[in-house]
Amino acid sequence: MNSPIVSRRSLITGLTASAAGLLSGCDSLARDERFRKVLFSAENMHKWLQRSLQDRQALAREFRPDQRSRFFRGNGTLNPNTEAYKALWRSDFLDWRLRVGGMVARPLSISLAQLHAMPHRVQTTRHDCVEGWSAIGTWRGVPLKAVLDAAQLSTRAKYLVFHCMDDMGGGATYYESIDMVDALHPQTILAFALNEKPLHVRNGAPLRLRVERHLGYKHAKYLSGIEAVADLSTIRGGKGGFWEDVAGYEWYAGI
Repeated sequence: MNSPIVSRRSLITGLTASAAGLLSGCDSLARDERFRKVLFSAENMHKWLQRSLQDRQALAREFRPDQRSRFFRGNGTLNPNTEAYKALWRSDFLDWRLRVGGMVARPLSISLAQLHAMPHRVQTTRHDCVEGWSAIGTWRGVPLKAVLDAAQLSTRAKYLVFHCMDDMGGGATYYESIDMVDALHPQTILAFALNEKPLHVRNGAPLRLRVERHLGYKHAKYLSGIEAVADLSTIRGGKGGFWEDVAGYEWYAGI
């Protein structure tokens, strides 16, 4: 079976060619190379298609608990395996904190116990990995919007950057980002349980992002912080995520 990303790129390529033909010779913008580069990039076309043709709050499909995969494999890093992470794991993450900062009026430092005490959302969804595999699992966590409301997010913030504890080599840690449409989506949660058990290390303990309408690499694991920003260009490599910076992955990975 074709992977989701291959099918998506095939669709985008055809639509991009059609759009280019319609615009050719229509006005001066069509002859502006900078305009064409932005308009016809696969990523922007894909984002435009999904956001235009679907309700911005459309839900990802949810499944019954009996439809869950027998084993939910890990994606990406399976264990940060740093001394700092091992110390947190040995203490059942008692000393772990999620720090929420950047463009917020009320910076937060939230313990796992405090997250457990907040209202939860439970959803059984399918995880689609860019490598071509999928798995269905039941996630329990706190809606991201609730945390942002508590931090009093600035209306000037356009993106959230998720900082993680997994060491990707050379001292670089994993990070990802999403925009506010996805951040405020009702199925976007900070998950601390999978299939009604605390997250395994391979699945991102103690806390991971679930942004259900995106491919798996956007679902940042081993979270340590959330930073609200107005621009991604000054964050790390400037492309909005670890794999986007080092391997050219698309920033917008909606499915």
